[in-house]
Amino acid sequence: MTFLGVDVGTFESKGVLVDAEGTVLAQSRRRHQISTPRPGHVEQDPELDWWADVVVIARELMAHPAARDLRGVGLSAIGPCVVATDEELTPLRPAILYGVDTRAARQIDALVGALGEQEIQRRCGNALTSQSAGPKIAWLRDEEPDVWSRARWFMTSQSWLVAKLTGEVVIDHATAGYFHPLYDLQAARWDVTGCEDVVTADRLPRLGWTTDLAGTVHARAAAETGIPEGTPVIVGTTDAPAEAVAAGVVDDGSLMAMYGSSGYFIRVGSTPITDPSLWAAPFVLEGTYVLAAGTATTGTATRWVADALGITDERDEVTFARLLELAEGSPAGARGVLVLPHFAGERTPFQDPHSRGAIVGLGLEHTPADIARAVLEGIGHATAEAVGTYARCGVPVSRVVAIGGATKNPVVMSTVSTLTGLTQDVAATPGASHGDAFLAALGTGAVELADGRRWWSVDRSVPPDPASAERLRADHRAFVDLYRALAPWNRERDMSTRGDGA
Repeated sequence: MTFLGVDVGTFESKGVLVDAEGTVLAQSRRRHQISTPRPGHVEQDPELDWWADVVVIARELMAHPAARDLRGVGLSAIGPCVVATDEELTPLRPAILYGVDTRAARQIDALVGALGEQEIQRRCGNALTSQSAGPKIAWLRDEEPDVWSRARWFMTSQSWLVAKLTGEVVIDHATAGYFHPLYDLQAARWDVTGCEDVVTADRLPRLGWTTDLAGTVHARAAAETGIPEGTPVIVGTTDAPAEAVAAGVVDDGSLMAMYGSSGYFIRVGSTPITDPSLWAAPFVLEGTYVLAAGTATTGTATRWVADALGITDERDEVTFARLLELAEGSPAGARGVLVLPHFAGERTPFQDPHSRGAIVGLGLEHTPADIARAVLEGIGHATAEAVGTYARCGVPVSRVVAIGGATKNPVVMSTVSTLTGLTQDVAATPGASHGDAFLAALGTGAVELADGRRWWSVDRSVPPDPASAERLRADHRAFVDLYRALAPWNRERDMSTRGDGA
């Protein structure tokens, strides 16, 4: 028996065909882009960027002989996004992406004013931030009322993809938990009290757990994708929980550090813990919960500096090899150059959509190597500041498992381990799509959770580096001071630039 897992990421979609032992039989991937039509606006076309990827990847993997014994499909995608569709599931506008899209600052303020911070924290276990989907629905109401009024459904990325496959409009609790202030964390249900002018519950997908069966592939989707009609499809989840499952982060106290286009961190627990500094949500299985954190830029910052330094190649592996080689020509601390990598605002712990990037300490003596090193260390500083929030909130972390593209970057990884004092185990896994396949196998009853130990393995470990600790810790104090010094100016500049209609 085999299982299909497909993950739609910010810049790339990946798919795997896996057997019941976790062996990858075939892989496929396809790239796409984001759109930034205005400052703070980050969007993608669901049909052209998401569904087109799923169709191509599915067709390639269904051509494998083992696909004849396909027993289930699992999907994950970036989120929480906001996808407004009509009754026929046709998107009415480009999808509004997750926390990197910061357009709804005014709506966040309005909802906090209407509901109160205490009520939002009580209901959702979270403060409202750019990661919250509710204010983005409110933005549509305020700024694109025609789209808002025509919308039959407000869903997210993987829920729309599942609906395209099955016709069923359903969302997992793990993602719904980020539709604050519309979801009650303790009751595990929609609660739009006080937000009825933003959205009513009947315009939101029905709720399910990630491994529940959403439905089966219908005839039209089968014709497009090559997935046999009638194949079971689970509810699915966003990419980060799927990555956590792929990395084997399912035990109480374990933390997944996902180094993707942005940074995302999930600490798994068996009881719901809430803290205003972190995001609380259900996990993929009933009775499990997460405390999450995130940074706004990781891979996007490395891509930016590679472009800025003119070392980009059409092959990503060449681009990032060049960047690393350049950065390693500068010592730890980048000879005094410090970078605040807030190119799209920042999430944990600052929750500041107005923050922007900065490069300080430059002198005529500095070289491109120093700038490259400073950007990579800046990513490490931002990551360490986010991960350090758990300790500051008194939440223990028993183990860190790292996953994603930047795990191949020793500068970023060593900086994070050194600043946090935590050894990171780098997972040997194809990523979220592998987690999707496991969740599909789990949801269809082909495996049990304990069988995951056959699916999960560690490639290597990255311990703290005592030799660079003193330098990096001093720089980290300056990093936090730099943010605090620039924050008022950035907020004033950003608000005056956006105006009321942003």
